[in-house]
Amino acid sequence: MKKILEIIENELKKAWTACGYEEKFGKVVLSNRPDLCEYQCNGAMAAAKAYHRKPIDLANEVVEKLADSTLFSACEAVMPGFINLTLGNAFVADYMKQMRSEEDLGLEKTKNPQTIIVDYGGANAAKPLHVGHLRSAIIGESIKRMGAALGHRMIGDVHLGDWGLQMGLIIEELRDRKPDLCYFDENYTGEYPAEAPFTIGELEDIYPAASKKAKFKLEEGLAAGMSKEEAEKQLEEAKRFADRAHTATKKLQEEYPPFIAIWKHIMAVSRADLEKNYRNLNVSFELWKGESDAQKYIPGLIQDLKDKGLACESQGALVVDIREPEDTKELPPCIVQKSDGAALYATSDLGTVIEREKDFAPDAYIYIADKRQDLHYTQFFRVARKAGFVREGIPMSFLGFGTMNGKDGKPFKTRDGGVMRLEQLIAEINEAAYRRIMENRTMEEEDARNTAKLVGLAALKYGDLSNQAAKDYIFDIDRFVSFTGNTGPYILYTIVRINSILTKYREQGGEIEKFDFLPAASPAEKALMLEISRYNEVMENSFAERAPHKICQYIYDLSEDFNHFYQDVIILTEEDKNRQGSFICLIDLARDVLNACIHVLGFEAPERM
Repeated sequence: MKKILEIIENELKKAWTACGYEEKFGKVVLSNRPDLCEYQCNGAMAAAKAYHRKPIDLANEVVEKLADSTLFSACEAVMPGFINLTLGNAFVADYMKQMRSEEDLGLEKTKNPQTIIVDYGGANAAKPLHVGHLRSAIIGESIKRMGAALGHRMIGDVHLGDWGLQMGLIIEELRDRKPDLCYFDENYTGEYPAEAPFTIGELEDIYPAASKKAKFKLEEGLAAGMSKEEAEKQLEEAKRFADRAHTATKKLQEEYPPFIAIWKHIMAVSRADLEKNYRNLNVSFELWKGESDAQKYIPGLIQDLKDKGLACESQGALVVDIREPEDTKELPPCIVQKSDGAALYATSDLGTVIEREKDFAPDAYIYIADKRQDLHYTQFFRVARKAGFVREGIPMSFLGFGTMNGKDGKPFKTRDGGVMRLEQLIAEINEAAYRRIMENRTMEEEDARNTAKLVGLAALKYGDLSNQAAKDYIFDIDRFVSFTGNTGPYILYTIVRINSILTKYREQGGEIEKFDFLPAASPAEKALMLEISRYNEVMENSFAERAPHKICQYIYDLSEDFNHFYQDVIILTEEDKNRQGSFICLIDLARDVLNACIHVLGFEAPERM
């Protein structure tokens, strides 16, 4: 189904060409003065220079050609040369009919479907998800869903951190805690157990304990009241433990069977917990790949970079110069191998892209991470292109997001200053949603708790996604769970209100299917129709710009228009049954558009609130 803006533009282009001018001057935009008109064509300004005419004369000439158009109820040329357009009510009602009858509300699918990989996880094995993982997960999920709605094959990859020093630390801490395990018996020759020798709770305690043990500093010990002798002794133990962890990591990466067995346990236990927590966010991945999957490609890519003369030695490390003539600032080279032969994040990302090219040959890549990682992605993308690891012309884009801050303007923390676990954050916002629901005392306890999960998720996701991704924002639970204002619960409340009206209409014997759209009888009714008509355009533009916040703004505007319409007319007691049926068709379509949009944003509406 054609976008309404496209239909209007085509009409303007025909008028411009009928006057003997180029059609490019027929571009139409949404009016920035809705009190004067609904759409505008400003092409006369540019055309005046091309044809050496006054803009107002050109505009008047085009307006004359539009006199018989069935699209417009008003078409006016105003100084210095704007063309103000007001759509005809019958045309807008017909567009509503078409949206209602078309599959997916007439959303225009792409004519060239692409395979697009979205890298938006970034979680680490053996570590719980925390608030720092929130934005990547929910922004990535919305981008993926937007693309899928438009007909693209979207492949989301969690891209786990599962192969670094943390594994060696865990292995050695496990050895200290459970030295009798068969994995640490060099004479053991049997099968390794199928069950992990730890729970997720134990695993989440093992890593931070190991990390703290390896990073002990002399001054910390002295500050804690240790004698100098005690602190020095613990420092030596920390160095020995860190050396053991490095050795264990190296043995793991050399595929030492006992450590591979432990690693598989870590991955199985971690993945089950990660899937549960991502599921609570209504986030999923098509691929559960990790850095470990890239390791087999690293020796080859390092050799390839050497053979192509791209990699050179610098202070013992292997680096690739990424500078380009058009750069306006100095960019450091990309380190692909440390002096001790170890790989880095960039090396792992290069190996991953080689694997993705082999397995999927995608048409585009989208990477979503903290905007402070911009340099990393600039380096990695340039090396991948220079080396030919990515086919020529394949877009690689980085969507960097800002920081989620507390009310103090600093990165969001727990009350005691620690990094908050994601499940704790979800629990807190669900509790706040529950309290808000119970203020009305219209639900039983269990129903309120279940509804609070849906409302809390909407509050959390909308509170994040309604901000431009690159900007920092203030995480304010009280504001996010409000049922009024530009919030997720307000959008849900609008959907629930529409559902309630439709239910009452059916209970009164009404049948939506018997009726169709009539031309709008009031400004509020037409405003709602016009906002609904923008659905196709908003979805396409939001995905093209990787901008979920534009969908949020759209559904807020749509909800506002519905609520103004709801205040303007009395739907269920309207005596004219055809007019009432038209009202019902309109709010039913508004509800379907809202549901389609919140699905793309990754949440859903409850039956009641």
